[in-house]
Amino acid sequence: MLTARQGLRALPPLPALLTLPVVLALLTLCLALPAASPAQAFPAQASVARAASRNPVVLVHGYNADPGVWGALRADLRAAGYTDAELFSFGYDTHRSVNEVLAGRLGAYVDQVRRETGAAEVDVVSHSFGSLVSRWYVKFGGGAAAVEHWVSLAGPNRGTSTAWACALWDQACRDMTPGSYVVKNLNSGDETPGAVKYATFWSHCDEVVNPDDSVPLNGATNTPVGCLEHNDLLGDDGTSAGVRAFLGS
Repeated sequence: MLTARQGLRALPPLPALLTLPVVLALLTLCLALPAASPAQAFPAQASVARAASRNPVVLVHGYNADPGVWGALRADLRAAGYTDAELFSFGYDTHRSVNEVLAGRLGAYVDQVRRETGAAEVDVVSHSFGSLVSRWYVKFGGGAAAVEHWVSLAGPNRGTSTAWACALWDQACRDMTPGSYVVKNLNSGDETPGAVKYATFWSHCDEVVNPDDSVPLNGATNTPVGCLEHNDLLGDDGTSAGVRAFLGS
């Protein structure tokens, strides 16, 4: 009987490139790594591609609110594949001036988000008064170069008569009144400037924004959501689906 060493010596010489160490290494590799079929590899590649092309989302709440109002939409975005590292909520004092204070602070926040994520652009989703803050940033604060998608949920884009109730003592309410300095300037000339994609979602049963057609903008994708109260747009499944589809467009 041949010993193992004698048996190896009895084999015919291997080609110069196919030496014994190379054969053993190839056998080890084949046994250790399962072969990946194209069908298995494609979903992972598609997921990476989607994540690479997706913008971080900056959520801007409305008057007398805080970032907590975005719980339902944040959950829906996470279910759609977003991570917490891609979702940001801008918190601010809602009693300050849109053009003199808040739009600039939003701009600084967006710049911070872009630095942290390495993203060239963000998507902005705003509710109510937050629509005026984010619109001013986009139109007059340099945001047109940093925002790809802009969304307004029940935003008083042409002002709302209900704001007169607090306009005597509150600057933000004055900014929301029809014909205010902020409203006039936002709607002068191009209402949806730059290469930004704009969308609004509005209800004909909105008890806060009056008239109801204050929300839609020329040049935007304007979507009626049926009979919903002002804050109900924040948790409505149909509105959420519309927002997610628009962000993916």
